[in-house]
Amino acid sequence: SLSDRELEVLQLIGHWKKTKEIAGELHLSVKTIEYYREQIKKKLNLKDSAELAQYATAWVQRETPS
Repeated sequence: SLSDRELEVLQLIGHWKKTKEIAGELHLSVKTIEYYREQIKKKLNLKDSAELAQYATAWVQRETPS
């Protein structure tokens, strides 16, 4: 299961934010966001950034009421 911060990062990825934008929004370093991205990929068993973006986008669409 993902931590609250990882879920926050996942949500921003799902809104097509770039790593640098996420870092600025959350007041964290780019390196920290890259670390979170790696942790999310590992925990969700995703092989690369494209798969992560695809998963995050689908997740955001499911979580957002229409």
